[in-house]
Amino acid sequence: MLGDDVVLPCHLGGSVNPDELVLEWGRLDLNPRFVFMWFEGSENENEQNTAYKGRTSLFTDRLKDGDVSLRLTGVKHSDNGRFRCYNPKEMKADSVDLLVGSASSPGASLSGLDVSSSGVMLDCSAAGWYPEPEMFWLDGDGNIMSAGAAEKSTDPDGVYTVSSRVTVEKRNNNNFTCRVQQRDINQSRETHIHVPDFIDASIQP
Repeated sequence: MLGDDVVLPCHLGGSVNPDELVLEWGRLDLNPRFVFMWFEGSENENEQNTAYKGRTSLFTDRLKDGDVSLRLTGVKHSDNGRFRCYNPKEMKADSVDLLVGSASSPGASLSGLDVSSSGVMLDCSAAGWYPEPEMFWLDGDGNIMSAGAAEKSTDPDGVYTVSSRVTVEKRNNNNFTCRVQQRDINQSRETHIHVPDFIDASIQP
């Protein structure tokens, strides 16, 4: 998730002498492509992409076992992509895909009365989601309610804001839930709202 520290796994097999190891971690979609470089005993920062300076490291105590996994701190949405682990001496390579997700709790409010149906309109919105989430409403019994398609927008980083409006009828159980979820990152957030028995008719959408 956004802001976490992650480990990108890579094991090139067999024992490794750190003083002889040459290793490149990179992303082919970047220029320069190097995320981290190790050259015969120490880190080489000369050609490292500036976006990764101070954020990457190896577990040096594991190198002797062939474990060249990369630790990446404070992940950002811009880190999304495929990372390649490459040993040019041995001509060995592996790759790992990183998906940096983010989520936030939604907010729900009573937005007004629907004069045509004598129903009550509820609004829900949530910002800061990635990847694209889905939003839906549940009634007091946990059943999914019929609502129009959620509106979605993205900021320059591709992060989503999602909102939805539903019209509900007053019933014995006036409790409703707005839920946002993203299955790829296994995240779900929800908020609850209660519609009072008496609503001021002056409330307008």
